[in-house]
Amino acid sequence: MLTDLSPLIAATARWLTVAYPPSGGALASALCEAQARQAVTVAAWLRYPTEIDAGLVTMAGPGGTARLDWITGAEAAGDHAAEEWAWRTWVDEVVASWAAALLTDTELAGLAVAGLADSEHSAGPAEFRRLLTPDDADRSAAALLRHPDLLAPVAGLHRDQLLTRLDPGRSLAA
Repeated sequence: MLTDLSPLIAATARWLTVAYPPSGGALASALCEAQARQAVTVAAWLRYPTEIDAGLVTMAGPGGTARLDWITGAEAAGDHAAEEWAWRTWVDEVVASWAAALLTDTELAGLAVAGLADSEHSAGPAEFRRLLTPDDADRSAAALLRHPDLLAPVAGLHRDQLLTRLDPGRSLAA
């Protein structure tokens, strides 16, 4: 059984950077993508904390972008050739929502990274520096991606589930 979440993480981070593009050139694009990928990685690891969870989502599929595209007013996938939008089928709505919440609230992001300590995924806060302590260049590059008002419709979709997951009295197992 495939238990690698990298296709889900890559597609969901790509969706975030397409929906909320970077401000500036190539460096800004790289900084924006790094922040999106870090937020999505934390969200995916929280959402699918075990190898079994990861295996199940890769087998069943994460769901795609239909609702996210509708909320953000993005173009419908049917307007493009399948090769141009097939990656969108690997986007996970809950993970995108949780990542949006983490990108707009550094305190919540800190709790989320700390919440990974008891999961099967291993990473320290240093791996998520751009998410936890963005500098001025990070904030400038991802001005849209970190704007609380712009991300509110996406972040609000599943924020309650994220808060429940981060409740210290609950287990991380899905």
